[in-house]
Amino acid sequence: MVQAVSAPGVIDLGPGYLEPSLLPVDEVLTLYAEALTEFGPAALTYGANAGAEPLRALLAARNGCTAEETMVTAGTSQALALLCTVLGRPGRSVVVERTSYDLGRRIMTDHGLRLREADGDGEGMRPQALDRALSHSDVAFVYLTPTFHNPTGTVAGESRRRKLLAVAARRGVPIVEDDAYTELSLDGTAPPPSLAVLARRRGVIRLGSFAKTLGPGLRLGWLEAEPDLIKRLTGRGQLVSGGALNHLTSLAVTMLMGDFRYDRRLARLREQLRVRRDALVSALQAVMDDSVTVNRPSGGFFVWLTFDPQRSEASLLAAASRAGVAVAPGSRFGSEAGTHLRLAYSFNSPDRLAAAAARLAAAWRNEETPR
Repeated sequence: MVQAVSAPGVIDLGPGYLEPSLLPVDEVLTLYAEALTEFGPAALTYGANAGAEPLRALLAARNGCTAEETMVTAGTSQALALLCTVLGRPGRSVVVERTSYDLGRRIMTDHGLRLREADGDGEGMRPQALDRALSHSDVAFVYLTPTFHNPTGTVAGESRRRKLLAVAARRGVPIVEDDAYTELSLDGTAPPPSLAVLARRRGVIRLGSFAKTLGPGLRLGWLEAEPDLIKRLTGRGQLVSGGALNHLTSLAVTMLMGDFRYDRRLARLREQLRVRRDALVSALQAVMDDSVTVNRPSGGFFVWLTFDPQRSEASLLAAASRAGVAVAPGSRFGSEAGTHLRLAYSFNSPDRLAAAAARLAAAWRNEETPR
């Protein structure tokens, strides 16, 4: 029924999922009836290629663009796959951060694109590193996650964003901005404006998703870009043949967004995620020694751990597994030097997160095997 289920007794800190209790089953249940009542047979026909105008209008108003600059997608994964076919071709390159979303990387390589990694720091990709990477003529686009980065949780400041935009514009290469977590700021401070907003969408394609705020089972997201690119994307055979992607679900979500219920949902979710983040980070900081650096992300789903580079990732993972805790290896996300692990706080209760931290500390304290 579902994509992944951990074994009994295992506390799974691996996937970027919402805890089942955080999924709005009862709220979503009524939305389809509301949409069918509001839109009638139009809800069950082929939708407009770019997506239903009511949802695109709401998304545009929310994100500071126009409906003509907005396209409904079946989530960010489908949007990225579509962009790979339109902007890229096998053998071309995509510039990515040295550590970046592993499944996004896989989507790109599945389309025959080669990954060209650029160095970063605590704000993401360095502008100088991007400039060097773009000196190659085979680059199709740049893929960035400047807000609540997956896996590190970092946020690029506005100055860094403007510098990256300037480099890409001078080189004439578009940026794909994966903004799946941007509405999950947990400390009451909004992140800097998106790359798309700063660039007025010139040369930037922004990807958004309801997977992290409502539920991945909806398979619903959106894409913001210049109107000419939207027309190219919606003119592909897949859309001409089948119309809007996930049409009925998009109309159901329209009902949720149209009267501020979505914003109330976000406020509740942020509070729940804040409690979970603080439970995990506090527990880790209380039990880990100085050889482990625990970041405290200001939003998103993930905590990034950095270990003494003499520690072996394989042995840390094995010790965690023996202790009944699943975590994600840092090497899965790229080739950054050092030893790192990603822990998700979104998928478990605060008590289970604290228990996981205690298990991990005990397991790793007894495991000091060098590389």
